[in-house]
Amino acid sequence: MKYSKEDKPERAGGAGAGGRAVPVALLVILLCAFSFYLGGVYSTGRSLLDSIQPAPTLLTLGTTAAQQSSALAQPAQSTTTAVAAVSFPECPADFQDYTPCTDPRRWRRYGNYRLSFMERHCPPPPERQQCLVPPPKGYKPPIRWPKSKDQCWYRNVPYDWINSQKSNQHWLAKDGDRFRFPGGGTMFPNGVGAYVDAMRGLIPGMRDGTVRTALDTGCGVASWGGDLLGRGILTVSLAPRDNHEAQVQFALERGIPAILGIISTQRLPFPSAAFDMAHCSRCLIPWTEFGGLYLLEIHRVLRPGGFWVLSGPPINYENRWHGWNTTVQAQKADFDRLKKMLAAMCFKLYNIKGDIAVWQKSPDATACYDKLTPITTPAKCDDSVDPDAAWYVPMRPCVTAPSARYKKLGLNATPKWPQRLTVAPERINVVPGSSAGAFKQDDAKWKLRAKHYKTLLPALGTDKIRNIMDMNTVYGGFAASIIKDPVWVMNVVSSYGPNSLGVVYDRGLIGVNHDWCEAFSTYPRTYDLLHLDGLFTAESHRCEMKFVLLEMDRILRPTGYAIIRESTYFLDSVAAIAKGMRWSCERRNPENKTDKDKILICQKKLWAGKQ
Repeated sequence: MKYSKEDKPERAGGAGAGGRAVPVALLVILLCAFSFYLGGVYSTGRSLLDSIQPAPTLLTLGTTAAQQSSALAQPAQSTTTAVAAVSFPECPADFQDYTPCTDPRRWRRYGNYRLSFMERHCPPPPERQQCLVPPPKGYKPPIRWPKSKDQCWYRNVPYDWINSQKSNQHWLAKDGDRFRFPGGGTMFPNGVGAYVDAMRGLIPGMRDGTVRTALDTGCGVASWGGDLLGRGILTVSLAPRDNHEAQVQFALERGIPAILGIISTQRLPFPSAAFDMAHCSRCLIPWTEFGGLYLLEIHRVLRPGGFWVLSGPPINYENRWHGWNTTVQAQKADFDRLKKMLAAMCFKLYNIKGDIAVWQKSPDATACYDKLTPITTPAKCDDSVDPDAAWYVPMRPCVTAPSARYKKLGLNATPKWPQRLTVAPERINVVPGSSAGAFKQDDAKWKLRAKHYKTLLPALGTDKIRNIMDMNTVYGGFAASIIKDPVWVMNVVSSYGPNSLGVVYDRGLIGVNHDWCEAFSTYPRTYDLLHLDGLFTAESHRCEMKFVLLEMDRILRPTGYAIIRESTYFLDSVAAIAKGMRWSCERRNPENKTDKDKILICQKKLWAGKQ
């Protein structure tokens, strides 16, 4: 509607002007109430939800908008959501490897600068798929751990391109109805075991529990991370979505932790000081370009005293440059530039031998950081952006200096594994609503819950379940409670709640920030068990239940399980949608029968696409 001067009423005087006081006062009251409402909307951490009543879902399936409006006008008659029967069609056959937020079919919409088109770009609501992603023809339940580390079914990841292009590097080899993983790689022709042995000789902390968490950038088929699992080191393998190689899908099919991601323009979805170690084996990341911006991101996610390991160009250029399609002078210049950049970022060359070079991040707030200012190169980051903020946050061309408020965040000040798992980390005190006492209570609570879960789902704790995701953890309590089982857990901390992900990493566990209103950064059929605890209670005001459950179906393996711990207000809706996704569910009581929450144990069926 357009307004003109003629439309404006004349200003009233006298008593009329005084009458404006009431509307103005009312407006102030409404604004104050709205500010309190916004505060509630954006404080969605599970640790603070016990006193919050469930919010209605954004959409009740089986009803029209008019019916919902009418229902809202009626007095409340029920404490549950009512959902009519619903079913979902199958997605087309070419959606078998569909990754909504990293979809190659949409890459042309985005720019090529620093390969930013390969970052997360989620489809807008009108383009979101409402169908079930079909498995490939001939799909069958994955080979069980630990055999899966060395082999997987060909039909589950039917990518011939990577086999033909990488077989000479011994990444993998097709053998009848399966792929085998001999443990080779570009920089470890003698096998990944010998490569890691050489690395452990350079970094003693890899042998005594000092190094527990690692990040592998450009991971290939995650052979490095797979080998470290047997040595007590938990690795997040990272690689971008591509049209042919499906590196992350191979990693997860093998039972090795991995996510889709690329170091480009946005921060990686991890807090600062998360990893004890980071690794690049000829990962083709241009470390010295863009003012060393990618190195600055590695610096941010490494703990003080953490290690960065590089093999491949320009390391050992004197003997290797012939095979790199370059000159010895160019490689020497690149190596000198790399050393200079790392020194300016407060790294020191820790060790170097053969093809492997190791740098160590300064273990504390030393004089090196004191020399950095907002005008030096590189600059020192100011306080305008939280160093732990990592969800759609642009990378910054500055060094993240250790905070003076932390005395025990450094690698050498952290308890060794496995002691660090049960020690309340120092930075729990900066998580809203958290304390060392709350940490201990959470730990005890999850020990009881995990014991109860195993009575409801006997497969938990056996080789039938390997890849687990805790979809809305607080401190990683569920993962800690099953640490002795043959599993690994991807802990997800909401990007819209209190950011406790740093605590998860301080314990020696792994995880990511994520918003469940969007798709997760993984391929279809990559997890054996999904666990959520009050996710819909926490996020129903923002995220539509239907799309969250469809995303769960996409990433859950056929015959995989879901443990859904939720308010009874939401369980009927969840059960109805799950049935429409061809899941079978049973309602069970929690370990404490007086608990208001209930538990759904669901299993996804294995079905063959009709197309």
